[in-house]
Amino acid sequence: QVQLVESGGGLVQAGGSLRLSCAGSGSIFSMNAMGWYRQAPGKQRELVARIISSGMPNYADSVKGRFTISRDNAKNTVYLQMNSLKPEDTAVYYCNAILKTTYSQGYLEVWGQGTLVIVSS
Repeated sequence: QVQLVESGGGLVQAGGSLRLSCAGSGSIFSMNAMGWYRQAPGKQRELVARIISSGMPNYADSVKGRFTISRDNAKNTVYLQMNSLKPEDTAVYYCNAILKTTYSQGYLEVWGQGTLVIVSS
């Protein structure tokens, strides 16, 4: 069984920084895309940032220039460095991965349990 475990959420003042981590564990043959989504109260889940296996990232317009996504393929881990945080960044942040558990199997989509980020004004 494959799991994604997030860490690094918490409470921070506006203008501050946080770094989220998401580590994959279990039987993982290969990771394709890894990413971060967020869901604020009363809103739909939205893409924050995504990075494919080659390292090419893409970002939501709302976080460009403030957030940086990176990955460590050897550790099956993805990171999200969040700088210049704003109150509107407050949300539960979910890790997402597209992966294979064996060579012959098709790709699976796996989600983490979420980590709460609160940015106070």
